[in-house]
Amino acid sequence: MKPYVKRQKNDMADAEAICEAVTRPTMRFVETKNPEQQSVLMLHRIRLMLVRQRTLLSNTIRAHMAEFGIIAPIGRHGLDDLLAVLSDLDDVRVPALARNCLVAAAEQFLLVKKQILDMDRRITACHRSSEMSRRLAEIPGIGPLLATALVATVPDPRAFASARNFAAWIGLVPKQNSSGGKERLGGITKQGNRYLRSMLTVGALAVIRYAERHGTKRPWIVKLLARRPTKVAAVALANKMARMAWAIMAKGERYREPVAVAA
Repeated sequence: MKPYVKRQKNDMADAEAICEAVTRPTMRFVETKNPEQQSVLMLHRIRLMLVRQRTLLSNTIRAHMAEFGIIAPIGRHGLDDLLAVLSDLDDVRVPALARNCLVAAAEQFLLVKKQILDMDRRITACHRSSEMSRRLAEIPGIGPLLATALVATVPDPRAFASARNFAAWIGLVPKQNSSGGKERLGGITKQGNRYLRSMLTVGALAVIRYAERHGTKRPWIVKLLARRPTKVAAVALANKMARMAWAIMAKGERYREPVAVAA
């Protein structure tokens, strides 16, 4: 509504600007979510917060134990080795005072890890109870986590005029700087829903990694990987996945595996 404020900012000018903005024929409005959708979104947000806390605690344990020369490999199993060192009271490499501090961090890490698993079970239950979510999960690269997030975030997919508008809302379309009839396209806009965009990109990257190792029946991916870097191809595939998700949600269709055209 800022462009419709005539002069100074005050309550009367703001109210007038709001009334003017809502009468514009091209104005876009946010669809209202029902309590169930809002609850599922809250579940996703709390889970994301817990995942960040788990990463923070993991890095904290690794960094402090590295100061005593105890370094573990990257990954989940490496951290398990560090926790085993902390639980071994006969290991003299860690002083008693430092061990007490690190055990407190380790206990917090294990609690957060348990809470994340509980959140995952709840999300899986929501996924199984939603017919729309199950249809979305048929798309390669979309699992229960992303499917439930899509269903909860998009109350009415028909609010988007096309699949491209939906992908643009997520921020998966090229950024334009065009003028004088000449198109200049850059990287993706990164506008819109950051959570959906990141999960779509991760899902697309998983599909590409699987295709590189085991092959794929989708010639579009093979041709794209032949001329573009892996991460660029992942963003392009994420855009395609978003468009397919919109078609499934808006038109009630199911995912159909593409059929290779005979040469």
